[in-house]
Amino acid sequence: MLNINELGARIIFSFGNGKLFITESTLFGILIAVFLAILGIWLGSRLENVPRGKQVFAEFIVEWVYKFTEKHMGKGNSKFAPYIGTLLAFVFCASSLGVFGVRPITADLNVAFALSIMTMAMIIFNSTKVHGFRGRLKHMCEPYIFMLPLKILEEISLPISLGLRIFGNILGGYIIVELWMHLMTKLSNFFTDVPFLRAITVLPLNAIFDIAEPAIQTFIFTILTVINLAAAMKITATVSNDENREEL
Repeated sequence: MLNINELGARIIFSFGNGKLFITESTLFGILIAVFLAILGIWLGSRLENVPRGKQVFAEFIVEWVYKFTEKHMGKGNSKFAPYIGTLLAFVFCASSLGVFGVRPITADLNVAFALSIMTMAMIIFNSTKVHGFRGRLKHMCEPYIFMLPLKILEEISLPISLGLRIFGNILGGYIIVELWMHLMTKLSNFFTDVPFLRAITVLPLNAIFDIAEPAIQTFIFTILTVINLAAAMKITATVSNDENREEL
């Protein structure tokens, strides 16, 4: 039964009188990472000139990710495809754990914000790498220097909105499914001690909130990451071209 007062991640292991601990979010996050690593190694092993079997599936996924990245970021930014593909796989797996009766780790605000802060770090690092700190600062001060606080606020609001969006939607779906199963248990008790209605009526909700909703939220999170990263790179390129023209 869902306890509304215990929506946070449960502590699985604790060490040093509880000062150090591992939550279920950390544990399942590590397991997902290990699973994806093993899956990637397996799909990429024993490659042949004429693809067949698992190699066909692997090449289809890789090709789709590269096309997706190039479509939204340009061909010159295909180097981001491995990161985008990893982000898609990890976020979807992390958000669809409810299928196995496990609390999705993206329903943990710590995980949601960790993912969104990573997106912000990617944007800041790559735009600064291409144009330099002075160029990025110059853009943030355009057209007037008093725009700087607003641009900083814009930078901060991006990871907050990304994190809250995926956290709120996944947690909301998790709560709805848990409340429905609790209701079905109560109704089943009118007929028998076996909560048979849980197994029958929860399947449509699982399809919606544990498969469809995670897929939608994964796509939204990833496409917003790609769009914002592409926008930062485009701004950087524009500023660089302007400065080059000024030097000429």
